[in-house]
Amino acid sequence: MTRADVRKTYKLYLGGAFPRSESGRSYAVEDAKGRFWAHASRASRKDARDAVVAARKAFDGWSGRTAYNRGQVVYRVAEVLESRRDQFEAELRTAEGITTSRARTYVDAAVDRLVWYAGWSDKLAQVVGGANPVSGPYLNHSAPEPTGVVAVVAPAGPLLGLVSVVAPVIATGNTCVVIASQPHPLTAITLAEVMATSDVPGGVVNVLTGPQDEIAPWLASHMDVNAIDLTGVEDPEAARNLEIAAADNLKRVRRPAAEDWLATPGLDRMTDFLETKTVWHPMGL
Repeated sequence: MTRADVRKTYKLYLGGAFPRSESGRSYAVEDAKGRFWAHASRASRKDARDAVVAARKAFDGWSGRTAYNRGQVVYRVAEVLESRRDQFEAELRTAEGITTSRARTYVDAAVDRLVWYAGWSDKLAQVVGGANPVSGPYLNHSAPEPTGVVAVVAPAGPLLGLVSVVAPVIATGNTCVVIASQPHPLTAITLAEVMATSDVPGGVVNVLTGPQDEIAPWLASHMDVNAIDLTGVEDPEAARNLEIAAADNLKRVRRPAAEDWLATPGLDRMTDFLETKTVWHPMGL
């Protein structure tokens, strides 16, 4: 019996579900040799707004969990990614035309990166918070808290780059809306499938695919987005315009800069999206 050709349709990832774009649009994704590979959804302004609504809805529950529990969930993402490493290695070879050895290096680094951020989840407050010297009969304690909803423009690195910008955002209790790499969106949706089966609550991570210059301005100017990471914006003029749009409601902005994704990260990607709450208390009471 001849089997039907079951082709995968790559959709968006919003609120824990995989809907098509409300616009019905899609775009062709090519492999490293320029051949047609698959169609990806082309997100619209309405999809971006829906993603922000989903991220905001998930924020209270996610930020209200203990840091230890968030670290467990991020570690679970690493576990599931590890179990699907063959699929990711194959996708990276197809998307970027790299060798098997190089693809394995990227997958290894992505798993290690998730474990690294998972470990920091319940330790960061001890490093960037604490008791402060006060000239008076008071106690003064500072503690980091998540900023809220973070928009992330992902870099071209379809797995390691994406993991490196998303993991620090969610490990610290934020929720996010991610614009996947436009030429390499399929691995991002496969990673979303990993998150959907890794105890990550729906809405904590939302993935949009499509033209960056069409979606990013709506997120930069959205009044319910608290911060934006412009790492994946390669055009300096576009980055400047997005930063100006973000200034209208005082968003935190991480500017694009050259990155070595294989290097051990610092704490800055976590602290960039934290607020510091300081509590004063009189001594002796």
